[in-house]
Amino acid sequence: MRYSKGWGAVLIIILLLLLDQALKIWIKTHMQLHESIEITPWFYLYFTENPGMAFGIEVIGKLFLSVFRIVAVLFIGYYLYKLVKENYKFGFIACISLVFAGAVGNIIDSIFYGVIFDHSFGQLATFMPEGGGYASWLHGKVVDMFYFPLIETVFPDWVPIWGGQEFVFFRPIFNLADSAICVGVFLLLIFYRHTLSASLSKEEK
Repeated sequence: MRYSKGWGAVLIIILLLLLDQALKIWIKTHMQLHESIEITPWFYLYFTENPGMAFGIEVIGKLFLSVFRIVAVLFIGYYLYKLVKENYKFGFIACISLVFAGAVGNIIDSIFYGVIFDHSFGQLATFMPEGGGYASWLHGKVVDMFYFPLIETVFPDWVPIWGGQEFVFFRPIFNLADSAICVGVFLLLIFYRHTLSASLSKEEK
C-alpha cells in the first residue's frame, strides 16, 4: 500500500509538471507578451510574465527568491517522502503532492526560461535562440496565462477614492502551477488541518 501511495504521488507530480510546462511553452512560442485569446467572455488566455521580485529589488532580490524557492521545494519534497514512508492517508499525500508540483513548476521557469528563451516583447519567443536567452540562470520570469474577468464594472462617482475607476473581479493572472498550490493548500486546510499540524509537530520532535 505504501508503494502504491508513493507511485500515486509521483504520477500526480509528473502529470501536473507536464501539463504546466507544455502550456507555458506553447504560450511562450505562440503568443507575444500581453497578447490575449478569448475563450469565453469571462475566460481569457492572457500572456504575462511575473519576475517574482520582492519589493522591487532587482538582481539580489530575484536571486534570493529563486534560491529560497529551491530550498523550500527541497523541504517539501523531503516532507512528502516522509509522509509516504510513514503511510499517511493518500488524500493528504495527494494534497502535498499538488503543492510540491506547483512549486517545482514555477521554479523551472525561474531557473531555465531566461536561458532557453529570448524575450517576448513584440515577437514570439524563440526556443534556444542563437544569441542566448533574455536572462541568466535563476533569473527567468514565471509565465502566467489564466485570466478570469468574471465581473467588469465601474465604481459610481460617489464612492470615495475609487469613484469612476474600473473594477474587475477576478483580476489576478495565474498559471496551472499556481492553481495546483492553491487547490492543495485549500484542501489541506479544509480536510487535513489536524493531520498537517500533527505531522509537522512530529517532524519537529
